Amino acid sequence: MKVIVSKFGGTSLANSNHFLKVRDIIKSNEEQRRYVVASAPGKSNSEDTKVTDLLYLSYDLAKHNITYSDTLEKVFDKYREIAKGCKLTIDLEKHFKQIKADFEDLKSKDYIASRGEYLNAIILAELLGYDFVDAKDLIFFDENGNFDEERSYKAISKMAKEHKAAVIPGFYGQTNKGDIKTFSRGGGDLTGAIIARGVKTDLYENWTDVSGFLSADPRIVDNPKEIKVITYKELRELSYAGASVLHEEAIIPVAVAGIPIEIKNTFNPDEQGTLILPDTDEAPNSEITGVTGKKHFSVINIEKVQMNSDKSFHRKLMSVLEVNGITLEHMPTSIDSISLIVADKYLTGIQETLISEIKTFCNPDKITIDSGISLITVVGRGMKNHVGVSAKLFKSLADANVNIQMIIQGSSELNIIVGVDEKDYEKSIKSIYDAFLG
Repeated sequence: MKVIVSKFGGTSLANSNHFLKVRDIIKSNEEQRRYVVASAPGKSNSEDTKVTDLLYLSYDLAKHNITYSDTLEKVFDKYREIAKGCKLTIDLEKHFKQIKADFEDLKSKDYIASRGEYLNAIILAELLGYDFVDAKDLIFFDENGNFDEERSYKAISKMAKEHKAAVIPGFYGQTNKGDIKTFSRGGGDLTGAIIARGVKTDLYENWTDVSGFLSADPRIVDNPKEIKVITYKELRELSYAGASVLHEEAIIPVAVAGIPIEIKNTFNPDEQGTLILPDTDEAPNSEITGVTGKKHFSVINIEKVQMNSDKSFHRKLMSVLEVNGITLEHMPTSIDSISLIVADKYLTGIQETLISEIKTFCNPDKITIDSGISLITVVGRGMKNHVGVSAKLFKSLADANVNIQMIIQGSSELNIIVGVDEKDYEKSIKSIYDAFLG
């Protein structure tokens, strides 16, 4: 029998009405949707506050010896309202009492933050009539705080044999010392992917408040086209370059196992959504799949005649970046120059120190820094089969009077990246979208 793992985000589980929508989705195919991963309640409206934010606030108050009980009570009230709206008779007070007692003893930030998912999963399990399985019994971290694959997948496989259907909280697991540890923000998606791989699911559904991926940011492009089918590689490129539906790291567990992902809309469940595949022979309708971008980059330009004759030059340069904790975004080169593209946040407060160290260790002829750069990324598996994609891209920017400051293309021919001035960011995305997809 086909098995589906379904992960529901915070907006999908923000209040009792949303819980009932989720129940209807699961019940419409409960023979296959057997394992559900739950996030903590998100915002019901713009004035609302995410439960996880309230839990972090409770920790901060406790850390500074300020009364936090009122803030924590607001969290509990949220769950009381959800249970009441779903007409459940579940005894939540015993869980609230235990959380208060445990938090008083532990004063652990990860523990208190994880209780949002924990309580949501308990309520959802009761609503669906599924078993509740605590994530701490399935997700493990080693002594260095890294995800312990072997131990985790062994536990998940055992769980699947013992529970025909279960609800599992996302976002956290436990260390080898038995302490609760959370993933970074967005860890619910990663938990869902880990569970999907662990139970060897046929399909991993990620339910959110949008109907899959869009080919451009709707805040910049009016009514951009929906992406119906996309590959893992395209998804990772788009996510890393700025698209925000699903974090690029969150798909790695299912990508490794070759499990398809479907992005679906909890509030429009009949819409097609986006299907993410390991690879596909389906020919795309356009040369590109999507266009996205990120702002706030700087380019460190380094010039040195006969740079390549200094065999240690690149090693010394990378060492300077590593010592200063700088993550390199891209590194275009020529015979006598190299450009380091880095996010502005890494240069804050250390720009002069960085230049001084590069001069000391690398002995360049000249160093300059250009700031205010945006990186626009065009992604598409169809690009390598279409002649003239680059020409079309550059013409669209020229017609929009946008000056291209740099061009980067990987050997896979899956993406083209152009650097433009930040003032041209929105205009660049619009012009590229119109040329290929408009």
